[in-house]
Amino acid sequence: SRKYGMESSAIAKVDCSLQSIGDDGLKRSRSRKIYSFKEKLSVVQSYLTSEFSYQELALQVGINNPTMIARWVNEFKIAGPDALRPHKKGRKRTLSESRTSKPDTQGQKPVVDTSVEHVQELEDENLKLRIENAFLKELRRLRLEDEAKTRGFQKSSAVSENHSN
Repeated sequence: SRKYGMESSAIAKVDCSLQSIGDDGLKRSRSRKIYSFKEKLSVVQSYLTSEFSYQELALQVGINNPTMIARWVNEFKIAGPDALRPHKKGRKRTLSESRTSKPDTQGQKPVVDTSVEHVQELEDENLKLRIENAFLKELRRLRLEDEAKTRGFQKSSAVSENHSN
């Protein structure tokens, strides 16, 4: 690992995937494989009920990226199984009616869209925001923890310099 300037863990991962998957483990996939909700849920439940590491489980189920399993498990822990469902991508379409003419709504109560699709979109957005919020909180906690360690290290090194004289 020192010869090539690589982490030994990276070499171990390559070696492990090479042994289990073969030469296909080294090929970079041009197309992303999309896993179904059932596949994701099955992998997450396997991880939570077994003592396998992400790496071991990825090799066992044939997933090339153990980090993907870690992300699924974190999303599952934060928001439950619905976090593993596929989400719509892209910009939401606007109604063509709203651009052409606005109906006269003075004195009328606004109509609330309670369609199943709209509710599902709102729930998906809510879930996404919860996951983002949890991530940012954890990131802040880790940053503060790191700063506290750094401050503690600086104080201890200053104290040791004073005692060495």
